[in-house]
Amino acid sequence: MAGLQKILIILLVLFLVLLALVFSLNNQMAVSLNFLLFETAPHGVAIWIILSFVVGALVGVLLTMLATVRTSVSRRQLKKRLTRAELALEKSRNTTDRTT
Repeated sequence: MAGLQKILIILLVLFLVLLALVFSLNNQMAVSLNFLLFETAPHGVAIWIILSFVVGALVGVLLTMLATVRTSVSRRQLKKRLTRAELALEKSRNTTDRTT
């Protein structure tokens, strides 16, 4: 089953690469992008679109990594608090057992 899944993923990636190649070959018109005070060199439309997807994916990965780090730090802090609370509860139970 895992082998079939790998084959399907490889086929999907190959299909997406082929689709990007066909897209870039059909969109060869050179355009330059104008930002407020900055103008880029002219490149094909497909280059700009593919570049924007790549930058978007990288930003998404970066934000996901930051969220993962934040979650793991929070989880570690909560585990420490839980351990302290369990120790305090055990200590409280031991003192009540001795008094009764």
